[in-house]
Amino acid sequence: MIPQKNQFSKATEWDEPDEEVIRVYSKEEIVALQQSNAAKYRALSPWKIVLVQMLITAISMVFWSIFGEPVGVSLYTQSAFLGGLISVLPTTLFLVRLELAKKTQILNPGRFLAALVSGEFIKIVVTLMLFIGIAYLVPGVLWVPLLVTYLLALKCVWLAWLWR
Repeated sequence: MIPQKNQFSKATEWDEPDEEVIRVYSKEEIVALQQSNAAKYRALSPWKIVLVQMLITAISMVFWSIFGEPVGVSLYTQSAFLGGLISVLPTTLFLVRLELAKKTQILNPGRFLAALVSGEFIKIVVTLMLFIGIAYLVPGVLWVPLLVTYLLALKCVWLAWLWR
């Protein structure tokens, strides 16, 4: 059976239902909400992520120094260090760019978005330059330890979800 439109209804098929009213909070109201439930709205410092990236790089270097040939500081350990460096250095430059943008006198959303985009561009360019530079300038680099450490340090950002 095909549903029929009520013939006494004045609504047409072009009428849209009333939109939901969305309340806009002021900055003071947001701060009050955050302070009332501080455990739920903890701010996570992005510098903690950089520290964890350095920690993961150090753990990877120890792993490769134990299981690499020869045991100890070798080309495996150096390659793992370079992989961590490729992850940590661009992230640090990105965060420095955002910190500089926050300290400007007039911070509006457009300028912060421009700082975010330019910081990400800097991060991508520096990462590519480091990969290319290491490929050409470091003789005998071992790519497996380098890439494994790079990926581990890069993906530790996902751990930030667990810290909240």
